[in-house]
Amino acid sequence: MDVIGVIPARYSSTRFSGKVLADIMGKPMLQHVWERAKLSRMLDDLIIACDSEIILKAAKKFGAKAVMTSREHTCGTDRISEVVNPLDVKVIINIQGDEPLVHPMMIDSVARALLEDTSVNMATIMKKIEDSLQVFDPNVVKVVVDKNNFALYFSRAPIPFLAPNAEVEQVTYFKHVGLYGYTKDFLFTYKNLPSSHLEKTEKLEQLRVLCEGFKIKVIETTFDTVGVDTPQDLEKVKEQLQKGIN
Repeated sequence: MDVIGVIPARYSSTRFSGKVLADIMGKPMLQHVWERAKLSRMLDDLIIACDSEIILKAAKKFGAKAVMTSREHTCGTDRISEVVNPLDVKVIINIQGDEPLVHPMMIDSVARALLEDTSVNMATIMKKIEDSLQVFDPNVVKVVVDKNNFALYFSRAPIPFLAPNAEVEQVTYFKHVGLYGYTKDFLFTYKNLPSSHLEKTEKLEQLRVLCEGFKIKVIETTFDTVGVDTPQDLEKVKEQLQKGIN
């Protein structure tokens, strides 16, 4: 296979336990993610990686391919690694189970970036920020890139900082969308990288990749998402779906 998508689905959550099964317009959130991912043209297979029998039963009920993984995993990367380890596949797309507005074209663009350029080992997504409040929201991760669209840095702070004497009048800010793709080889490299000081400071796992000197390709999208971390985020998703947005 060339590309598979894996949706790591954990039942427990510090801020919103059981959120992947939270109801959105009559369907569990996980089903919305799965249905959107199924529309991808690049995926040869799509698997939900569960840590709970409750999620496994729910996933099979709406027709998804789902497998149980160890409850000992502390992050989605480890859960994905367990699933793909025995598989003959080139590229893996990590699709977050709490992103019910994920667009299939995001998945396709990340997959193409990895398949079309063998020098790219990891890729992700960014979206231009339209709402200025998001620039200063620490829950909205920002990213800056070089001229070839490789990530220079990810931060919860506004980056780049607009200095008072800057030679530009305004700055375009980009939000990082937490959808990742990796080659299979790099997934296992990434899994074993040591946690970095910057990662611990910002609480952003992807910073360990940059700290170890690896590159992350960042693809711009025009589609927006809402990551569900709280019940309030869930209401935002419902509002957007009711309005027919995304």
